[in-house]
Amino acid sequence: MKSVKEHVDELFKRIPESQEKEQIKQEIIENLEEKVYDLIAQGKEEEDAINKTIIEFGDIDEIEKELGIAQPVKKNMTKLDLGFSIWGSVLIIALFIFINLYYTPKTIWFVYPTFAVLWWPLSMFYRWLRRK
Repeated sequence: MKSVKEHVDELFKRIPESQEKEQIKQEIIENLEEKVYDLIAQGKEEEDAINKTIIEFGDIDEIEKELGIAQPVKKNMTKLDLGFSIWGSVLIIALFIFINLYYTPKTIWFVYPTFAVLWWPLSMFYRWLRRK
């Protein structure tokens, strides 16, 4: 079962070489090949059996935790998003004020789009609070 072995090798490429890694890889390959043979015995085509086995196996997050491989930490970008949304809103509102005062100084209309633009930093603020 060449494609099962290739798939397992691809999953384990981030894990550093060790005896434990090789033992686990061999055990997984044997189990997956056995599952493929069972599916073939049930009447599935070989390619379909291999694909179904690989899909049902999933990923190796639990195995990586067992082997002590650190998962990449996702950065909390909500504070940065909040800052960008505030500055972006300020610039957009300033543009509305300029356009309003330059082209139609007798009619004050910039207030209406300002309320719409303020929803952006407000939503980012609540997102930041929720993740905090």
